[in-house]
Amino acid sequence: MCYYKAIQKEILEMITLVANDQGNRTTPSYVAFTDTEYLIGDAAKNRGAMNPLNTNILRIINEPTAAAIAYGLDKKDEAEKNVLIFDLGGGTFDVSILTIEEGIFEVKSTSGDTHLGGEDFDNRLVTHFLKEFKRKLKMNLSNNARALRRLKTACERAK
Repeated sequence: MCYYKAIQKEILEMITLVANDQGNRTTPSYVAFTDTEYLIGDAAKNRGAMNPLNTNILRIINEPTAAAIAYGLDKKDEAEKNVLIFDLGGGTFDVSILTIEEGIFEVKSTSGDTHLGGEDFDNRLVTHFLKEFKRKLKMNLSNNARALRRLKTACERAK
């Protein structure tokens, strides 16, 4: 079994264990999600290979739709509405426009920058504060690995 499948199997086993510990004695059903329409089609074609525990995969949906459901946007009202979803990951930044009407989601457009993410914001903050330390305190922290690590951690928390 390849490394990815082994990790997926462990995650699904843990989810099943937690569900059973909470009194749910039936095998849970899952909604799998992926990040692009292309991968949704690919995931649907490879559903068996992606499901090592033979769990009941109800649907495969994209990440923006999963985010909208997680925030309960499908339950707010029945009128048609357009929603803008921002997905700022560690290394990428994606934006999707969805139309939601009567609980039906339609992804109108998705775009993103594969070279812009949370780490880029962290690095810009670190660079800014290194300059500020140098300007205000006349200290150059760029050669101090421990100080850089602490500064980066502080920037990540502040973000």
